[in-house]
Amino acid sequence: MEFSSFLTSLGTSFVIFVVLMLLFTWLSRKPGNAVVYYPNRILKGLDPWEGGSKTRNPFAWIREALSSTEDDVIAMSGVDTAVYFVYMTTVLGILVISGILLLPTLLPVAITDNNVKLLNTTSNSTFSELDKLSMGHVKEKSPRLWAFLVAVYWVSLVTYYLLWKAYKHVSDLRAAALMSPNLKPEQFAVLVRDIPPTPDGQTRKEQVDSYFQSIYQDSYYRSMVVTNNKEVNKIWEELEGYRKKLTRAEVLYAKSKTVENPEGTRPTNRIGFLGLIGKKVDTIEHCNEKINELVPKLEAEQKVTLKEKQMSSALVFFTSRVTAACAAQSLHARMCDTWTVMDAPEPRQLIWHNLSLNFYDRQVQEYVVYAIVALTILFYMIPIGLISAFTTLGNLRRLAPFLKAVLDIKAIRTLLEAYLPQIVLIVFLALLPKLLLFLSKMEGIPSESRAVRATSSKYFYFTILNVFIGVTLGGTLFGTFKDIEKHPNSIVTLLASSLPDNATFFLTFVALRFFVGYGLELSRLVPLIIYHLKRKHLCKTEAEIKEAWAPGDLGYATRSPGDMLIFTIVLCYSVIAPLIIPFGVVYFGLGWLVLRNQALKVYVPSYESYGRMWPHLHARILGSLLLYQVTMFGYFGIKKFYYAPFLIPPPIITIIFGFVCFKKFYPFFHRPALELLCSEPKETHPNMDQIFRSFIPPCLSTSEKSEDEQFEDALSQVSRSTSFV
Repeated sequence: MEFSSFLTSLGTSFVIFVVLMLLFTWLSRKPGNAVVYYPNRILKGLDPWEGGSKTRNPFAWIREALSSTEDDVIAMSGVDTAVYFVYMTTVLGILVISGILLLPTLLPVAITDNNVKLLNTTSNSTFSELDKLSMGHVKEKSPRLWAFLVAVYWVSLVTYYLLWKAYKHVSDLRAAALMSPNLKPEQFAVLVRDIPPTPDGQTRKEQVDSYFQSIYQDSYYRSMVVTNNKEVNKIWEELEGYRKKLTRAEVLYAKSKTVENPEGTRPTNRIGFLGLIGKKVDTIEHCNEKINELVPKLEAEQKVTLKEKQMSSALVFFTSRVTAACAAQSLHARMCDTWTVMDAPEPRQLIWHNLSLNFYDRQVQEYVVYAIVALTILFYMIPIGLISAFTTLGNLRRLAPFLKAVLDIKAIRTLLEAYLPQIVLIVFLALLPKLLLFLSKMEGIPSESRAVRATSSKYFYFTILNVFIGVTLGGTLFGTFKDIEKHPNSIVTLLASSLPDNATFFLTFVALRFFVGYGLELSRLVPLIIYHLKRKHLCKTEAEIKEAWAPGDLGYATRSPGDMLIFTIVLCYSVIAPLIIPFGVVYFGLGWLVLRNQALKVYVPSYESYGRMWPHLHARILGSLLLYQVTMFGYFGIKKFYYAPFLIPPPIITIIFGFVCFKKFYPFFHRPALELLCSEPKETHPNMDQIFRSFIPPCLSTSEKSEDEQFEDALSQVSRSTSFV
């Protein structure tokens, strides 16, 4: 890439960000857009602007983001969001502290080396200005390489220190959340899977009740057997759909009544395929008929489901948080495939269709999913490698000679080099997350938060193997394929030698991500356009309008791997081309500022796991550090530096550090500590019926019947003789 192309990419991205930020300042002050830019505050009953839209400072959001505290984030978006900001702060700290030493030290060492011929450049074109500021400008066997070797140790030590400090801080956040006296229904319940076949003369309910009552006599409350809700849920969804259609039709009918037409026009629709063919009917009458038809059908199916479709799983409730935690951490049976007990997720997190899977089904599906993900990574590497190879200017000229005349035009060449590879790569990556989330749920995972963590893990490995390593090797794919075939064990050396050739690609990739990506995040142009289009043409009821501006959550499944990819890129190039460090600092600094605003005002968390994602984030950072240390060892070998073996200890230290952190901190994130649950909740005698009711799936919940009557076959005999007010 030529220097002019790099400056064009950087400058254009910056201008786009400034334009998007000004658009945000202008659009967010309009009252009609408040539901798009301040939905979190509106849902909590707070004033969106805290002083009025007309008198508000255009840049007040920056001041508010910087002045907000961790408690503010927890109050507005929960502990998980606060933990994510700990991750952002930790990564930012690693880059800032590393850059304080690396930039003033390594840049002069590299640029003052009297190297006549560049043997290892940081660009596969004519970007000689960056070459002089990189490790590639230092001669082989030069004693100046000692500075770069020490820098590897410095970055590693900074990472160890900040990760240890962050782990302790996140543990404190999780402890404070679990010690909160506020009532959390999931703290009084456990999820039981792999229940053995029922003995003769005993129902599933009686089996579960007798088993747990014999173990926890004083604090056992009741149980809820998991049922196969496929049919009843289908009827319930159909019923809810007709209720929404009825509400919409009534609103349209009311709006049609005018002075000229006091009777109004009753809405009609066709009942055939997609409402395009078939008999035309009165919508209000048709919906009422369908509702009257489906209500008794739903009630009948609910009874059948509760009596005849009970599965080998159950939710068990206790009157004590400590007892529930003890039950979740205890081994209840000699064999691992029976009476598997774990802590219950939040009611809103439960993936009901996965709860009935037995131990062996879960194991088989898990390994099948792993195989599918491995194949996905393998086959995605081919197109991404081809994208990287084809979109470099030299390869385009060689492989598509008919484009040579077009590529020789300076303006077109500059634009292609500046944007084409990065945009194609970003679009390619946008197609993957939904597939990975679907595969994660196929493993039999019981909760949404755990599925998100599994998706994040898969997406991280995908981005590292396909984007970072794939693009790094793909940039020289045609020139190195024969070397890989002849020497398959030289992958580390090949990766190390290929890193400098793609420095400018990743520089522009990072710049595009933080300027354009965060500019779009802040401006929320796409959600704003979609909301106004829906409100004008589709939404007729208040419920439909509220659904149109529902903000969603922060999207950890895709956001954390994307941020981790940027960190991995910056970390691996921090010593080879230290100029990339300021780009990483701007990315995470700007990301912290923008996401702070979004967390306080926009996004609404869809679940709360009290920081359980942190061990995964910690492991990914260590994985990136390990990759950085291994590639640096390979690169020093390419430089023929006699003291390269001094870089053997860092990977070993990283593995030991990760093992120590795992043993010291991870158990608390896997299971809650009992000492934290001893504090009494605000309600000395919590309403256990309300806790139980919060776990009932919507398709089995009705308001017409009392709870005991409705769940006659789902309640334990113990629960009928015990009550809490």
